[in-house]
Amino acid sequence: MIFGDLHNLIARMEADVDLLAPAGLRGRIEALDELDAHLGGDLDKGFKPPSADSALLNRVADLRRKLEVANAAVYGAIREEIRQGNTDGLRNWFTVCRDAPDDPVPGLGYDYLDELIAEVLRIPEPGNEMIEPGLEHVFYQPTPVRHTLAMIERSGLSAKDVLIDFGSGLGQLCIVTSFLTGARAIGVEVEATYVKSARECARNLGLDRVTFLHADAREVDLTSGTVFHLYTPFTGSILRTVLDRLRQESLKRPITICTLGPCADIVAMEPWLVGDAMPDANRVTVSRS
Repeated sequence: MIFGDLHNLIARMEADVDLLAPAGLRGRIEALDELDAHLGGDLDKGFKPPSADSALLNRVADLRRKLEVANAAVYGAIREEIRQGNTDGLRNWFTVCRDAPDDPVPGLGYDYLDELIAEVLRIPEPGNEMIEPGLEHVFYQPTPVRHTLAMIERSGLSAKDVLIDFGSGLGQLCIVTSFLTGARAIGVEVEATYVKSARECARNLGLDRVTFLHADAREVDLTSGTVFHLYTPFTGSILRTVLDRLRQESLKRPITICTLGPCADIVAMEPWLVGDAMPDANRVTVSRS
């Protein structure tokens, strides 16, 4: 920890009159990230600074508390609007926190949008009673929010659609998609503890067009789906079975498949699908039957 640099950083933040204003959410997120980078988690580990530095660290703690309180007020206001069926406030904050609306940054890392959604949704932590994942199941990671928005925009998903998300995990993609578009969203997940957390979050936000099923993607009912999302939830024979089932559904009605991650290349080889771009594991690919 370099205390001279930290002193300059704190002095700059304390002098920024806009930092604690309601509109300063992104700046506060950046400020908290900077503080964490400088402190390196030392305070959380019980680090005992020299007495000469105690006053500085007290200023750090006080500033961090003020930043977190200001952010919590914004997140709470957004949650209340969502419960009332109003997403205008959240859309405005997406504009503030989003880096590249027309061309999402490639890669599967997270950014300010993910911090925003995580704090707004406050999805309950899942329990520990999880099954041992099979060889063809992929470890769960939430879809980065910027890719969720790209999926909505590029697929043209609207209130008339039914989204089915395979490997929905804690439900973030289904929840965000439903309250932004009005679409019915169905999450399919094999981990019962994830399903429980996702259902509780949707219930807390008063969302009645989101359903989470504790089910196997090879067996779940697909007849209502019009848009299907896969952030590479499984591989091998499971993926093959699901794709064969989706091809059968495409014989009954037009469907759209959105992919992210390594499965994009495999899905792109399906002869019954036409993609909107060359498949890229680091970006959303939208394919239509």
